[in-house]
Amino acid sequence: MNTIPVWHLYGEASPFPDILHIERIVDRAAGMDWRIAAHRHVNLHQIFLIRRGSIAVTMDGRTVRPEPPVVLNIPPGIVHAFVFAAGTDGHVLTLPTADFPELFGPDVALLAAPFHVEGSGLSAAFERISALHGETSALRNLRLRAAATDLVCDVCALTGAPDPAARQPRLARLEELIRSHLADGWSVADYASALHLSDRHLRRLCLEASGLSAHGFIEQVRLREACRMLAYTRMQVQMVAYALGFEDQAYFTRTFRRCTGLSPTEYRKKLDADEAAGQPLVQ
Repeated sequence: MNTIPVWHLYGEASPFPDILHIERIVDRAAGMDWRIAAHRHVNLHQIFLIRRGSIAVTMDGRTVRPEPPVVLNIPPGIVHAFVFAAGTDGHVLTLPTADFPELFGPDVALLAAPFHVEGSGLSAAFERISALHGETSALRNLRLRAAATDLVCDVCALTGAPDPAARQPRLARLEELIRSHLADGWSVADYASALHLSDRHLRRLCLEASGLSAHGFIEQVRLREACRMLAYTRMQVQMVAYALGFEDQAYFTRTFRRCTGLSPTEYRKKLDADEAAGQPLVQ
């Protein structure tokens, strides 16, 4: 099955070898001709600072070309790709979410959505983390944790009001569960049980936080994942349907058309045509 690449950086598949990782954009991108293909990370949260140069970044099918200085927030599971101008200057900070529960745990869910925001004023914070990362003192990890936490707080402040998912951490946890059980055919009752909620409580939570019923919220997440698979893989439509828990391809096609206005095949053709014409992939 040709799925979206999941990149395991710096030992991500095993216990993370360090409390965090930071590197310059040139160190990662120059050896790849300044292009990084579409991929995602399961357990890593990344924050980019682009100081100078130019960049086209695609996050979950939407391409933007922000003007530096800019901060890019890329939570786990978000499909992303980059095209940098040669010589683009900046840093990428990679944080293992399991090691920062105070920032990314299910009861906090800070920076839960991808975004880009004007990044002037954060250069010194990235430089400090970079300098601390090269130290070998006994206090290194404590200082790195403090500096990274401070940086995330600064990024939160840049965005203004917190993301709705941050105000409803259980909704963020629900989305994680949906993605983990796409092919299992879980019902609303199954998700409520996993969250230690009653069905009624889960339905009220979804309605208050998203304006959708619990069933509608689950369907929205599944269809978003369908868009990702159609955009970033060559999986047959039938295989996409099965991967998302649809036993009947025809029913998947009808559901997809009802939500997007296009069949899965038409959606993929439109993306291919937009890409060939140099247009952003819009999901």
